[in-house]
Amino acid sequence: MLPLPAPKDSGTVIVAMSGGVDSAVAALLLRDAGFDVQALFMSNWDDDDAYCTAAADFQDARRVCEALKIPLHRHSFAAEYRERVFAHFLREYAAGRTPNPDVLCNREIKFGVCLDYMHRLGASYIATGHYARLRRAGSGVQLVKAVDTAKDQSYFLHQVAPAALRKTLFPIGGLRKAEVRKRAHAAGLTVFDKPDSTGICFIGERPFEEFLSRYLHQAAGPIETADGAVVGEHRGLALYTLGQRAGLRIGGRAGAAAAPWYVAAKQPDRNALIVVQDQEHPLLLSDAFDVEDVHWLAEVQASSPAAAAPGSARLDFECAVKTRYRQSDLPCRVSVDESTAHVVLRAAARAVTPGQYAVFYEGDACLGGGVIARRSNSRAPAARATYNSLFSVEGS
Repeated sequence: MLPLPAPKDSGTVIVAMSGGVDSAVAALLLRDAGFDVQALFMSNWDDDDAYCTAAADFQDARRVCEALKIPLHRHSFAAEYRERVFAHFLREYAAGRTPNPDVLCNREIKFGVCLDYMHRLGASYIATGHYARLRRAGSGVQLVKAVDTAKDQSYFLHQVAPAALRKTLFPIGGLRKAEVRKRAHAAGLTVFDKPDSTGICFIGERPFEEFLSRYLHQAAGPIETADGAVVGEHRGLALYTLGQRAGLRIGGRAGAAAAPWYVAAKQPDRNALIVVQDQEHPLLLSDAFDVEDVHWLAEVQASSPAAAAPGSARLDFECAVKTRYRQSDLPCRVSVDESTAHVVLRAAARAVTPGQYAVFYEGDACLGGGVIARRSNSRAPAARATYNSLFSVEGS
């Protein structure tokens, strides 16, 4: 079922066409429902190398638009992407945090400068191939999880401004991925079996260490246990993330158990990487964390327990949170003070990572979210002193 408005009232709808099957079927559904559909292919990375798929993706988008008999526009937002998304991405990695550029790309590019550009082309609405839904009531809109919960992308959309969501359509949010591919195949669209894109947003799937080293100096440093014993050497803190097991290159150590090692913390001030051997080690677990620069979706906020405007008195409410994509909802209690939220989890979670986004939900409705700044584990008193000393610099 397609979202409102009705085709006769919608004006021109421009689909953000990526060259993949999801945006292709979004355009197909809108066209078949009677919408006046055009498409826009955006390129946001200007390096022409073996890992950049923009040229091939554009040809796929062109073939889809020819099959659907809809116009295709093309525009580069590479300069805006580097300034608004990639520069932040590099700053976060340089500070020892692990950012998520896809969230910023949606806010700043797809539903920011790109939406403005589509309006200049005469569009009344933008449509994308995101797996998410919108509930509309009067002039308001609520961001909701997709029917296919395994593909739901509301996590990546929580920073989009409500004003932009009001001008957005998510045609495939009510479909499962298998049905999307089935509809593309039935319509004769050549991308029906095209693999999903992976890797860094708009940059493609490429060797991460090689790519990051082009922009950030990576200094080797010690890999240490929580007790300070050196067990190896890392190749640069930016190349590792909390909970990581692969790629540590730590062999058997005398006096150590024959068990895998996991990244438990980064200490940028000493350029040290802290590892542990138990994937449920207290240093890997968090039962509380702080979230900064919280963006609440106003229409949701008005009818939720977080109903006061930013800057009001402290609020406390219960909801669910995701600290990474494709994670199960974690029950929690949230205390809100202006643009900061303190989150207490009902059960400790593994690898809560500063720099990533925490996104809040009430049922299937997305309340908003922000950046994880600090984490703690109050339920591990024996490790508390060590824990606090190790993670005191994570959110700095």
